[in-house]
This record gives sequence, C-alpha cells and structure tokens, in this order.
Amino acid sequence: MPLELAYIVAPVILICIVLVASLLDRWSVPVILIALGAGILFGSDVLGLWVFSDFLQANQIANFALMFILFYGGFSTQREHFRQVALPAISLATIGVVLTALATFLVLWLLAGWRFEVALLVAVIVSSTDAAATFSILRRHSLPPNLSSTIEIESAANDPMAILLTLGAIEAVSHGQFSTLALVGEFAWKFFGGIGFGIALGHGAVWLFNRLGPEDRGHYYVLSLSVVPLIFGLTNLAEASGMLAAFIAGYVMGNRPFVHRQGVANFFSAMATICDMSMFVLLGLLVSPSQWSGSWLQGVVLFAVLAFIARPFAVWIGTLGMRLGRRARLMIAWAGLRGSVPIVLSTYPMAAGLEFGNEIFNIVFFAVILSVLIQGSTLGNFSSWLGLTTPGRPKPLYNLELMTMSRSDMDLVVVDLPGPQGVQGPRIQNLNLPPGSVITLISRGREVVAPRGDTHLEGWDQVTVLAHVADHEQVRQALVQPFELAMRPPADGEDRDGSPPPAAEA
Repeated sequence: MPLELAYIVAPVILICIVLVASLLDRWSVPVILIALGAGILFGSDVLGLWVFSDFLQANQIANFALMFILFYGGFSTQREHFRQVALPAISLATIGVVLTALATFLVLWLLAGWRFEVALLVAVIVSSTDAAATFSILRRHSLPPNLSSTIEIESAANDPMAILLTLGAIEAVSHGQFSTLALVGEFAWKFFGGIGFGIALGHGAVWLFNRLGPEDRGHYYVLSLSVVPLIFGLTNLAEASGMLAAFIAGYVMGNRPFVHRQGVANFFSAMATICDMSMFVLLGLLVSPSQWSGSWLQGVVLFAVLAFIARPFAVWIGTLGMRLGRRARLMIAWAGLRGSVPIVLSTYPMAAGLEFGNEIFNIVFFAVILSVLIQGSTLGNFSSWLGLTTPGRPKPLYNLELMTMSRSDMDLVVVDLPGPQGVQGPRIQNLNLPPGSVITLISRGREVVAPRGDTHLEGWDQVTVLAHVADHEQVRQALVQPFELAMRPPADGEDRDGSPPPAAEA
C-alpha cells in the first residue's frame, strides 16, 4: 500500500473500531473481535483496501505490541494479588500448557483422525492462553481479584512453554528427531532467565526514573517508550523470554514508587490499548476468508476440543492439591482464551517451509476467532451463572494525577470503597487517617464530591488521598474497615459498630 493511502486507511480503520465498539458495548462484544473483523473487512478478500501478507513482518509487529500489553498487565497487577495466586498461575503456565497440548493432540490424532504432523503442530501452537485477549476481555468483568489475577498472570507467563513446544514439534516434523533434554534446559533458561532479567531491569528502570529527574515532563514519556523495548531486547539477546521479562519488569515498576509514576501509568495504559487494537487489525489483514472453505470444520473441531476437553483437563490436573474450588476451576477453564500468540505461532510452520503450513494457519485462525467470539462474549454470563461475579462498579468519570517532577515520599493513593452502592459510611472527620494524609477527591458516580470534615463517605465511592508512600496501606485500611465492619453481622452482645454493649443497670 502506498504510504499516502496508509495515512488515510489506518486511521479510518481505528476510528471505525472505536465507533462500532461504542455501539456494541452494551452487549459486551470484545473490542479485539471488532478489530479482527475490521482487519478482515479492509483486507484483500473483502474491500481490498489494504493487501498485507508478510507473515514475518506481522510476527515482528505483533511481538512489539505484545511487549507493551504484557508490561502494562504486570504494571497494573498488585503485589498482594500476585503473591496469593503465584502457585496456581505458574503451574498452569507450565504444566498446564503441556497437558493442554497433550490432550489436544491425542484427541485430534486418535479420535478425530487428523494427520499426525498436523495434529501435533496444531496442538502445541494453541496450547497457551493469550495475554492480549485475556487482559482486554477480563477487565470488562467484575471477578474476584484473586481469580482474575490467576488467569491474567498465567496468560502472561505461559508463552515460553508454548514457543518451545512449537519449535520442538517443528524440528521433530522437519528432521524426524529432537532432544528432550535440550528442550527442557532451554525452557528452564527462558522461563527463569526471563524472570531474573525482568526483576533486575525493572529495578534498574525505577532507579533511572528517580535518578535523572528531567524538568521537561515529555522526557518521562520518551523514557517510558524506550525502557520496555530495551528490557525486551536485552532479554531476548540473552535468549531468555523477553515477553515474560516485560511482564515481570512491569510488575516491579507498578509496585514501587518513582518520579512521575501516575503519568507513566496513564501512558502505558494508552499504549496497551493502541497496541491491542492495532495488533488484531494486523492479524485480521493476514487472513483470507476465501481459504476457510477447506478448514472451517477443522477449526470448529479444534475449538471444541480445546474449550470442552483439553483446557478443563489441564486446569483440573494442573491445580491438584491447590485451594481452588470447583467454580473457580470452571471459570479458569472457560477463560482460557486463544488470541494473537497462537496466530503468530501458526506462522512458524510456513516459515519453516512445511507443505501444510498454510492449512495450519487457517485452522488456528478460525479456532481463535471462535474462542474470542464465544468464550470472550460469554465470560460475564458464565461467571454470573457460577455466582462468581461481584457487583459491577461503574468506572469513575473523574480522577486526579500527581505529576511529580522530583523525588518525593508523597503520592496519590486511590481507594475503591466496598459496596453496597450508596450505603452511608463514616464522616471524613472521624476517619483514623495517618498524619499528613489528605483526601483530595471523592468520585461518586457522575458527580464530584468536595471533601470536607462533615462529608459522609458512601459505598462505591472512589477516594483519592495524598499521603506518604509508606502510609498507603494504612490509608486503605482506614477507609475500607468502617464499611467492612458495618457489613459484618454483629456478634452476640455487640453493637453494629463493634463496641461492647453498655453495662446493665443495677
């Protein structure tokens, strides 16, 4: 496509996605599905406005987008949630991927009668869940924090295993053999090396932000745009997992104070959204629906095997002995969305020159569309059916940002007060806030409440407090505890406020 035309077509595609997403928001249609559809619509088989078929370039662009999506996923993951769900999430990201691939392969080969090589390659390619699809869809629904964190962390950490299984399977199909010992060693380095690089470089990025202190606010965004590719590139240069390093570095930075942190958070949030849409448009441009006539039925079979056999099997076996209830396991199984990573991996057989590479790409792409369409669109209803959905909290329409231009131990902490909505809480003057803490904003639905001493807090308020970083947890407790106490049934002989009853009169 001529560059002059690209200046017109690319913005038109993105504008159309936003418009359609706004119209279909009430039906919870995933934005990434709309982006895929836009790519297919403007691609070679339909309108023909943008002809794109360079799989190698698509792979490189998708990796660039994924590192920002994963970095922001880690940045927005709270430390307390990560610690609580690390064991099941990592188990699913490693053992779960192998079990998914094994179950999918055996069903496709032995029961569905697929060709051995095709069944093997398809099984390993679709073995991992997708971070971009998971982050995009899950955060539209109100799930318990530990459950959503398990699903999100798994999706961010399971790429190394899927990539290694795919490379090993291609080597086995191409040359008839591969080294299991070498594959295990390579995975160990990619996984643990990615974590190590992420931790080290994440701390290094925090030091850099605090050390430089440029006076021009725009320089922080240049630093932000540079840090993530640098972390990804250095880790990949060492042949560890750059994707995992990006997620871990984001997690490290997101849980540490540094200069201009709120501005950086807003920047990465916007970058992740742009990358998410753009990547799925690009993947939509790659596909040719006219080629689906010979592979759509296999795509349906693959989706059914994944959603109803392989994924549930992997979740149940991969979390044995862990404190996960039946409903949580069912939700994790249904939330095993497939997305951009399987599509990118499905280009590897074509790059290796395998004769059935194009067939594998079309099968995987069709199954991914079904996964995003069916599983992504029904996650909210499914969680409600399981009784796991917490009351939907509307997104606040107002917020404050502390654009710090030098190191400070003061920062804004935002606290979402528990429900039910509108229940009356304590007055601000009666709160036990740490010294030096000041409530600066109360966002209540569509209105802003000016904080004063006699102002009552209400359920579902979002309260912004300026406080010392070391006092943030104490601030949260001071705001949340009065509501939790009010919702707890009083013990025998206890008043609603938790105080003992007055002494009986003689």
